[in-house]
Amino acid sequence: MTIRVVVADDQELVRSGFSMILDVQPDIEVVAEAGDGAEAVEAVRRLSPDVALLDIRMPRLDGIEACRAISAETGCRSVMLTTFDSDAYVYEALHAGASGFLLKDVRRDDLVHAVRVVARGDSLLAPSVARRLVEEYTRPTRRETPRRPDPRLDALTARERETLLLLARGLSNAEIAAELVVSDHTVKTHVGNVLAKLGLRDRIQAVICAYESGLVTAGSPPLGG
Repeated sequence: MTIRVVVADDQELVRSGFSMILDVQPDIEVVAEAGDGAEAVEAVRRLSPDVALLDIRMPRLDGIEACRAISAETGCRSVMLTTFDSDAYVYEALHAGASGFLLKDVRRDDLVHAVRVVARGDSLLAPSVARRLVEEYTRPTRRETPRRPDPRLDALTARERETLLLLARGLSNAEIAAELVVSDHTVKTHVGNVLAKLGLRDRIQAVICAYESGLVTAGSPPLGG
């Protein structure tokens, strides 16, 4: 099945570059390009793609608001593009419904992989993005209201709680398997159990849950560290 993609970025060279990389893949078709968020939302409504690749900072309607509209109105999944030297909106974008985050200097193969991962219903949060999310969410202005433990966490086993901690720190399934000394299949089972017990859509929502409940805080050491 062909993955249909809309690419939105106000920089024409960036937009066309990403489109060229994706369009040459045998299983991916770029059905539209958009120069701002409003154009992106209109294209998604009209063409019903599987994935929208959205720059966070765009004129008229930014990527976060475009993502929020797309998530609310369609079944299209959004992948956000950002540069962390200028953007501080990771948390807001994830709450808007983003299924993945990529840095604009992403490698060709990682871009293609991200689109395929998100298209099949999974989510993608690179370790560097997870670390930035922790920093953004736990900065002093975010800590004005004390966070309360989420009672849903009580339903998790000790191993599932460890899995959630590692998810929140941005580890992939393979990295979690190595950390816990278990198989990839076992990690997938643990992740599935965490999502089901907490009533979450994907691993990105699990990350947000871990931060909001205070399970993960800035400077939290890795397990065993």
